[in-house]
Amino acid sequence: MKIVVGLGNPGQEYSATRHNIGFMVIDKLAERWAVTSWRDRYNAEVAEYRGEETVLLVKPQTFMNLSGRAVVPLAAFYKVAYEDIIVIYDDLDLPAGRLRLRLKGGSGGHRGIESLLYESGKDDFSRVRIGIGRPPEGWETANYVLGRFTAEEMPLISQALGQAADAVDCIIKDGFTKAMNQFNKG
Repeated sequence: MKIVVGLGNPGQEYSATRHNIGFMVIDKLAERWAVTSWRDRYNAEVAEYRGEETVLLVKPQTFMNLSGRAVVPLAAFYKVAYEDIIVIYDDLDLPAGRLRLRLKGGSGGHRGIESLLYESGKDDFSRVRIGIGRPPEGWETANYVLGRFTAEEMPLISQALGQAADAVDCIIKDGFTKAMNQFNKG
């Protein structure tokens, strides 16, 4: 079993914001895999996909900065090792639409990842980071990440959502190293 977690914030007001790109990828995977049955478990929306391997799609409902409070109890309940968890989230340090896969490591200042690291005491989960770029001069970072993508960014983001879903598929089917070699280009 694998757990695929998209980080974001609950509520319609956040649905299409930069910080919710993890949720957007989960929605893309759910659509791709024809998953429609969601339930609330451990402060998260959870759906199950049964392919070659069972995969839980997870959208924590704890708000970004407390994501670990949803993911850690789910992993414990389903007895899933942290090596079998894939976390998808936004990254300010990557240009908009750029994908970067990473195994292990620190938070890079991302509060959702900080919460996972703190709550679990582990860092050995896979990460699919999607670039959202840096805020323009004079913008507060919080306002930027909670803002919506511009019309110019949307084609890049739309493409990145598909690539991130492809990367998750590849991780599940072929392993992290192959996925990293395939998707960490450029």
